Amino acid sequence: MLARRARLKRITSLGQRTGYGLYLLSLALGAVGIRWRYTPLLSTLIAVALVVGSMLLAPTIVMSHGIKAAEREEREAAAAKTE
Repeated sequence: MLARRARLKRITSLGQRTGYGLYLLSLALGAVGIRWRYTPLLSTLIAVALVVGSMLLAPTIVMSHGIKAAEREEREAAAAKTE
């Protein structure tokens, strides 16, 4: 159980970093568009980065909260046993 949770935690962390990285990429591409000129390709890249980033972030954020809740519950159960 602990090994599975650790693996899910690594996958979740990677998904969040990738999702936030794609958000940062879309922001940087938007700045490029403001500075020089928006092209259809640039607009498409911004939209794709936002959509894919959102698709990665939504489930990984929920999974991250679930993992943290499970860890907190285990700590509380362990503390209750020692009392």
